[in-house]
Amino acid sequence: MKRLSYLLILMAFIIMTSCEQQQKKIVPAAYPLTQKVDTIDNYFGTAVADPYRWLEDDNSEETAKWVAAQNEVTTAYLNQIPFRSKIKERLEQIWDYPKYSTPFKEGDKYYYYKNDGMQNQDVVYMLNGLDAEPEVFLDPNTFSEDGTVALSGLEFNKEGTLVAYSISKSGSDWSEIFVMDVETREVLEDHIEWVKFSGASWKDDGFYYSRYDEPKDGDALKAVNEFHKVYYHKIGNSQDEDVLIYKNDDEPLRNYYAGTTEDESILMLGAWEGSNGNSLYAKKSDDKDFTVIVDDFENKYNLIDNFGDQLLIMTNDASPKWNLVLIDINNPGKENWKVIIPEREEVLQSVSLIGGKIVAEYMKDAASVAYLYDYEGNLLEDFTLPGIGSMSGIYGKKDDTEAFYSFTSFTFPSTIYKYDAVNNTSEVYRKSEIDFDTEAYETKQVFYESKDGTKVPMFLVHKKGLKMDGNNPVYLYGYGGFNVSLTPRFRITSLALLENGFVYAMPNLRGGGEYGEEWHEGGMQMNKQNVFDDFIAAAEYLIAENYTSPEKLAIAGGSNGGLLVGACMIQRPDLFKVALPAVGVMDMLRYHKFTIGWAWAGDYGTSEDNDEMFKYLYAYSPLHALKQGVAYPATLVTTADHDDRVVPAHSFKFAATLQERHQGDNPVLIRIDVKAGHGGGKPTAKIIEEYADEWSFMMYNLGVTPIY
Repeated sequence: MKRLSYLLILMAFIIMTSCEQQQKKIVPAAYPLTQKVDTIDNYFGTAVADPYRWLEDDNSEETAKWVAAQNEVTTAYLNQIPFRSKIKERLEQIWDYPKYSTPFKEGDKYYYYKNDGMQNQDVVYMLNGLDAEPEVFLDPNTFSEDGTVALSGLEFNKEGTLVAYSISKSGSDWSEIFVMDVETREVLEDHIEWVKFSGASWKDDGFYYSRYDEPKDGDALKAVNEFHKVYYHKIGNSQDEDVLIYKNDDEPLRNYYAGTTEDESILMLGAWEGSNGNSLYAKKSDDKDFTVIVDDFENKYNLIDNFGDQLLIMTNDASPKWNLVLIDINNPGKENWKVIIPEREEVLQSVSLIGGKIVAEYMKDAASVAYLYDYEGNLLEDFTLPGIGSMSGIYGKKDDTEAFYSFTSFTFPSTIYKYDAVNNTSEVYRKSEIDFDTEAYETKQVFYESKDGTKVPMFLVHKKGLKMDGNNPVYLYGYGGFNVSLTPRFRITSLALLENGFVYAMPNLRGGGEYGEEWHEGGMQMNKQNVFDDFIAAAEYLIAENYTSPEKLAIAGGSNGGLLVGACMIQRPDLFKVALPAVGVMDMLRYHKFTIGWAWAGDYGTSEDNDEMFKYLYAYSPLHALKQGVAYPATLVTTADHDDRVVPAHSFKFAATLQERHQGDNPVLIRIDVKAGHGGGKPTAKIIEEYADEWSFMMYNLGVTPIY
């Protein structure tokens, strides 16, 4: 009996100890003490302090020490989450399946991208025919040991005998161009540097490209990008022999790109200075100067192709939901434009010429629909899609009768289809091999009212038979800006959430392009608060409909979406338990002073425009709106040291201010990746590490114990 009593006491002690360990809340170590400086700016008579201005210097030893100290605190916190390794293992499991891109034809060969499963970068394969055995054409995994050098562009000449390929390092927007002989795979001596926001457009025995001047030492990742120039590079020449095609010394904050039509008979020059519009100029082979096609920067114009001297252009000029017009180079005045496909109720997304027909892809309530037209604009028939989801561009030449496209949705892995333009039929060319029961989940679209009564659509994805008890964890993801549309797409990372009972919620906020230019303008500049109101209303809807509660609600977004999360967690800290702002635009007063930030002024306005614009930005700018003594949601800010799109100083200053002013037990941390940028080209290993950290942080702070 004594032995039995002893065992019972021992078991009770073990159970009690175990419970205490489970209930013990992980608390981050003391946040690094961030030095303050007396920096004050004056905006139209208003003094604004910027005590962490020194963190804008990405080359200083002090900034490096601060980054290391912050990462040490964050890593220590994440390492204590008991299921973090299990989440990483699960992400690796579901990630490990072959992934293919849509095939495309160049010359007499076909190409596609493939990732065997866990390769850091996708590999380019070549086929001598659709039924031929594939062979590796270009493997970016050989560019670096850690996978941080990515293939960022691939442009073949008209004959398909040469290819200009671009690489980017550590996620930076800067790229370098190399040239390879397709037949021999020999990399030629041609090497182009300091290229940004440009591909290579072939003409005869060379190509056009755009670049900036080489930046000063230490400025490559932060200095303002200005004086974009267009050059022509002839194969075999050194870069210093390249011919300057166009520059504009009067407009430093304007970008230029040059490209030829498919038959190379016309050189197009495009110019843009923000997110609202562009201009187009054209030059035939025997012309000395460019002809102005449009030069107002008030609308957008995308060249599709040409028929001789006739340019087929997709535009939102006088058509907020876009149309398709034909413009004669010799008579480019708007009064001479011929409308081929007029504006419809749906939003025109893309146009492809296949087999003598026009395939027009539209967006209806943020999902793809498509139609088939002849060259005169007569509607022939519907282009049938597999269901509600997203069609990704149809690839083919205008004289080919076959083409390829992909289709995906939240629980429909990307599937590639082969299209027969003669019979307007599609057949599955390659299906995903992922081992995941997508049939156990459902997707629905709801419409809710925003603060001003505007109806906003939202996609909801979750397990079938979800209990509406207000206790489900929710991952609410948004963007809301720059005419970017969020459409149904398959995300491997979200599977780990769905199988753990999460509701994946994605509202189509104003500022995006889901309903055309009017929807975009509804979230621009002095209307930007509408975007935040739409996002907050989405959360309130989910709570009112008993999907979740504030204690189970996490919000996330990146870049402009990082701004969204930052603004909303500050405006309504009571509404969210977890906030995940990634690579966000957090300093709305100074964003335009770094790299390409000036180009966002069309959507945001700037603090230097006028007093009214300054006050509007100042009121919602996440960095400046943080209040002393407020309990903010558990926050994990994420950024990277090579982000030269939204420089990491945004996140650095926001995190330092948040740690200073936040009150309460919720952790407010920053995770700063190294040899990574805004997101493009990030190797698989880094992506999985990042999501393992984010999902662990989110689940732990929502009180979700994963099933693994």
